[in-house]
Amino acid sequence: MTTPTIVDGPEAGHAQKQRRVGRSRRQRTDDAIVGIFSAPAVAWYIVFTIGPMIAIFVISLLFWTGFLATPTWAGLANYDRVLHDPVFWTAVRNTAVQVLIALPVMLPLAFMLGYYVALKPRFHRVLRVILFTPALLSLSAMGTVFYAIFQPTGMVNSALESLGLGSLAKPWLANPDTALYTVIFVGIWSGIGFTAILFSARMSAVSADVYEAAELDGCGHWRRMWSIAFPVIKDYFGVLTMLQFLWTVFASAGMVLLLTNGGPGNSSTTLSFLVYEKAFVQSQVGYSQAVGVILFAVGVIGLLAIRRAFRQNY
Repeated sequence: MTTPTIVDGPEAGHAQKQRRVGRSRRQRTDDAIVGIFSAPAVAWYIVFTIGPMIAIFVISLLFWTGFLATPTWAGLANYDRVLHDPVFWTAVRNTAVQVLIALPVMLPLAFMLGYYVALKPRFHRVLRVILFTPALLSLSAMGTVFYAIFQPTGMVNSALESLGLGSLAKPWLANPDTALYTVIFVGIWSGIGFTAILFSARMSAVSADVYEAAELDGCGHWRRMWSIAFPVIKDYFGVLTMLQFLWTVFASAGMVLLLTNGGPGNSSTTLSFLVYEKAFVQSQVGYSQAVGVILFAVGVIGLLAIRRAFRQNY
């Protein structure tokens, strides 16, 4: 039997120092390799993400009457114009209405649809395809279809007249009282199915034993859905709420443009559409980016509030 050699004294300290030096060299080598491979992605992010974000703040401080014109320094004058512009406050109100209707309606309905699909009922694969279909339609195609549907002689008014409710027929997109709500309806229709599919994918990962145990305890579908499924995926519910919030606040300008062009008057003008209109229609680039900065702040505050509301407590 060989007795292991025990190194003690200065020799042991020297060996430990050598091991530390070796580990340090390997760590530096690994860090260098990681840095080399990640450098292109970091450079891309800085140039094409951080750069445009900084540019928005800089342009908001300029008088710039068109992309071919020479900009001049304006300081905070654009923000003063924005805050004293009644159109801006109309856009703020419309955006608030859009968020306060779209999110509370879309997310719970999508969650309930997702729960039903996750149970894998009969023809659930066909149902998944049907729910996902709106996400496959281009914005222009969707806008064309709904523009025709909500015309004075379109499908909605024709259906009301056939049911003897002709008195309820309206020029939905040309009426200041209904234009914004029509745009909100189209946004909910286009997003609810895709969001339901995302919910069903997440809830499919929840063990079926959990639902079976709850069923044995006498829980119906409603209690299983809101007392078991929802707490389990509460953080995911928050993620989808943030995504829908971002789409509603930042990306809904396209549908407003196609359906109402912000009108009649400014009754359906939202903040995101106001940014587009001031930059590309009225050639007030500095003003538009001042609105963009305010919209950016609204987005950050909204995301933080949603994240806090749906934060798990365990």
